[in-house]
Amino acid sequence: MPWFLVAYGMIGASLSGVTFMSVPDGVYTGQFTYLGFVVANMIGYVVIAFLLLPLYYRLNLTSIYSYLELKFGPRSEKTGAAFFILSRLLGSALRMYLVVFVLYEFVFKSWGVPFWVPAVIFICIILLYTFKGGIKTVVWTDTLQTTFLLLAVILTFVIISRNLNMSFGEIMKSASDKGYTKVFETDWTHGKFWLKQILSGMFITIVMNGLDQDMMQKNLTCRNLRDAQKNILTSSVLFVGASLMFLCLGAALICYAQTTGFVLPTNESGIVVNDKIFPSVAFSLSKFTAIVFVLGLIAAGYSSADGTLTALTTTFCFDFMHFDKKSNLSEEQIVKYRKLIHVGFALLYLLVIVAFRPFHNQSLIDRIFDIAGFTYGPLLGLYTFGMFVKGRKVNDKAVPYIAVTSPIISYLLKLYSKQLLFGYQFGFEILIVNGLLTFVALLIFSRKVD
Repeated sequence: MPWFLVAYGMIGASLSGVTFMSVPDGVYTGQFTYLGFVVANMIGYVVIAFLLLPLYYRLNLTSIYSYLELKFGPRSEKTGAAFFILSRLLGSALRMYLVVFVLYEFVFKSWGVPFWVPAVIFICIILLYTFKGGIKTVVWTDTLQTTFLLLAVILTFVIISRNLNMSFGEIMKSASDKGYTKVFETDWTHGKFWLKQILSGMFITIVMNGLDQDMMQKNLTCRNLRDAQKNILTSSVLFVGASLMFLCLGAALICYAQTTGFVLPTNESGIVVNDKIFPSVAFSLSKFTAIVFVLGLIAAGYSSADGTLTALTTTFCFDFMHFDKKSNLSEEQIVKYRKLIHVGFALLYLLVIVAFRPFHNQSLIDRIFDIAGFTYGPLLGLYTFGMFVKGRKVNDKAVPYIAVTSPIISYLLKLYSKQLLFGYQFGFEILIVNGLLTFVALLIFSRKVD
């Protein structure tokens, strides 16, 4: 695939439906602190471009977790693939959940349609077009989805600006005067302390892009390493620009509410529900903005979900079923099994979406990064050890136990950090702790070799 097409389409894949709503809505409680996190993403993209991509292209990998088999053994490969599947299945299903949740609350609920019906419709549509063309179809549809996603943000901002009779500069000045454009949180105990945001932004990018089959399989569709590097660096710059647009939209939404007296949506306790601010304003402005919002939301949801289903299928087929090594299977049999696996993951997707609804009590973007901190940590430790530690052989049988124990310890540390660390609260940087625990354990369960 042409690198520039992949780079543009990856904006939508990186943003998702959660970013589409949670980033603008998050300005209400988190100001512009997300921007520091996003800028730090660029450092992570540089690491991916010049450290991980050369490795993947040199080894000619289809599934990036095949590297773990080459370096440690078959159990390590399956462990890495299993953690990717767990993380991506949960994270991407929650991204799609938010799309279904909003459409249900603002459209289907009034029609008396059960919550699971739009979820089933969405999953069936993804199955139809990923069956048709696989990853190549996903790359092309990503470009359309990215276009609609960005147009929705721009058009909504323009309409709010006209309704308020305020220019872009005036809206941003109003938001700044009220303290909503603060980028750096200086309280070191705060979950969004600026140094935490930078460190976690860098490492989360490395694991959620560089160690993620979903994102990497798109880079690996480029003709050669140089094109893949141009793609990843270009998409990193575009991602920062797109995220800044979302933050500015968040400032406009708050400005609109405070200027017009629009009542922000709250839960039973009277607390503002972040993930409902954008849709509430969009549906109240006009039918046109409601349609624009729905198109943007659907585009954002699909841009994340379709590639993930394809990546989950690829990972399971190559790292668990090893279709590339089974010469006794015909092409027809392989296609049949692949489609069955694809449908199986779609059903798991649906199960997560429906089951999560009672637990939706905070901004989903925070919940997704929390999941990433625990599930990608073992991958960070495994790849770091494999690439930088020479002359030591890891006990492959111990790797699954290490990979399970490290996230459990990390979770307990995060749970009791205020009591143990003089008020310090772990944020997304728990990922680094998790990876470090995995790395140290791998060092302990390894031996020196000549």
